[in-house]
Amino acid sequence: MGRNFQDHVVFITGGSAGIGAGLGVEFARQGAKVVLAARSKARLAESAEAVKAVEGEALTVECNVTDRTSLENAVTKSIDHFGQLDVVIANAGFGVSGTLESLTTDDYRRQFELNYFGLLDTIYATLPALKKNAGRLVLISSVMGKFGRPGSSAYASSKFAVTGLADTIYYELLNEGVTVTCIHPGLVESNFRSVSNDNEFQEDLPDSAPRRFVVPTEVAAREIVRAVRKRKKEATITGHGKILVFLTRHFPDLTRVVVTALTKGRMDKFQSAFRHPANKD
Repeated sequence: MGRNFQDHVVFITGGSAGIGAGLGVEFARQGAKVVLAARSKARLAESAEAVKAVEGEALTVECNVTDRTSLENAVTKSIDHFGQLDVVIANAGFGVSGTLESLTTDDYRRQFELNYFGLLDTIYATLPALKKNAGRLVLISSVMGKFGRPGSSAYASSKFAVTGLADTIYYELLNEGVTVTCIHPGLVESNFRSVSNDNEFQEDLPDSAPRRFVVPTEVAAREIVRAVRKRKKEATITGHGKILVFLTRHFPDLTRVVVTALTKGRMDKFQSAFRHPANKD
């Protein structure tokens, strides 16, 4: 395996689990020094151990990307420790699920606060360091940022916004020497689907994703790191994700007919298959 990121410093939000933790291990395998940023100190420690297991170097920083001060402190600690940032992965996020009428405006605000504004503040907090090193900025969107599935309007809206942001700032930041890569993962093995609508991890929440479509984290991480290395503008991760994006882009009418047929008159049954309903106080 090549050491394509030898001595690079990679800052990853949402680095305590799932794709973020997997990216930490994969970047470390390729020679990078890794900063893992997330809210959970205990899970950050587990992710750091996984990096050390591949003889990598990891710094953990407790960070809530919806708190700008917390985020800026995490960036400062990272630069103080390693001296630079070369790659930033804006990965922190979660999913609010439920139909339009089962959700409230507050549910949508909560979704955007983390998935979009938290990501935006991550960019602002790290951009000066990236500009110094002609760095790489990586925004984790989703296949749902290309395709709207019933019951996912809050999550899909936030990820469509991330995709639109990436498309726009790609050209702006290229003039500053910083490349932007937008990643669209499909179903990847993680605890993402065990997080409630108020962004709290719940072990008893069942994973509603069909197991045959769920891609191992390490496989997805390798694909993402490859796209980052090549400074691709965007990349869709997982085979089923690529098929879905292809069909949505080139055969939108057919896609609409199929989804309509699958859900017509079945929304009650479809709703029961969602990860979990909206939380109501």
